[in-house]
Amino acid sequence: MAQQGTKIKRTKSTKAVKIVSYTVIALFSLICLLPFILIISASLSTEGVIAKEGFGILPKGLTLSAYMWVFRYPKMIIGSYVVTILMTVFGTIVGLLIISMTGYALQRKDFPFRNAISFFIYFTTLFSAGMAPTFIWISRYLNLRGSYLAVFLQLLMSPWLIILMKNFAKSVPFEITESGKIDGAGDFKIFISLILPMLKPALATVGLFLALGYWNEWYLSSLYLGSQVDFKPLQYYLYGIINEANALKGSVAGVNVTFSDLPSNTLKMATAVVATGPIIFLYPFVQKYFISGITVGAVKG
Repeated sequence: MAQQGTKIKRTKSTKAVKIVSYTVIALFSLICLLPFILIISASLSTEGVIAKEGFGILPKGLTLSAYMWVFRYPKMIIGSYVVTILMTVFGTIVGLLIISMTGYALQRKDFPFRNAISFFIYFTTLFSAGMAPTFIWISRYLNLRGSYLAVFLQLLMSPWLIILMKNFAKSVPFEITESGKIDGAGDFKIFISLILPMLKPALATVGLFLALGYWNEWYLSSLYLGSQVDFKPLQYYLYGIINEANALKGSVAGVNVTFSDLPSNTLKMATAVVATGPIIFLYPFVQKYFISGITVGAVKG
């Protein structure tokens, strides 16, 4: 009887802990979702009501004027989406291949120059040449100004991601590489068949960072692309829409034009939804690898 009473108490305490935990997690999730809900609500509200009453959870004066402003040139917005998606997909794939091979090579004990190369990679995280030399190098010597490669190549890899991949690759036992050599496999075969399957958490983590970097890029596009390309990357195109609306709004100051005709705050919210919506669905696919990848890569010395 005493044992049954103890089991009942444990069961009740376990249920209570679960209820409290789920309640806290649900409240925390709602708090995290609240800013995005406010953005969607504001994007569907009229500019005049937002200016007078501020933002709210529910749309005020439901309208699609901000989205109509964003999609008034369907060909341009679709072209921007295509450019950004292609750069994100190919940049992530190629970047993962280069970063994973670099990180794996730098942690191999039989690679004689791994410490020297690691030092130079780490050195670039502390000191950089600056914007002016980089711009001259890209535009004058590589002659890539006006080409998507000027943006694509600069986001392909970063020292921090290489260090993260290297630290994670240290968790892979070196005996696996040695066993592959005993079986007669070459370095590339060992890397593809034995090492890559064990790097899934790191690949998901680094891949997410690369994809976000390509998707959110606008600054390099403004430096090297400008008006020299037909379709601009999405973020740069949306940035241009906001600037155009603000300039037009300033030019009609004093003219009888309503705020709803020239959205400003609602337009910013609409562009945030348009830019964030597609990429936000990437995270659930890498979530189970993301935490383990970032944790192991951070603590392994």
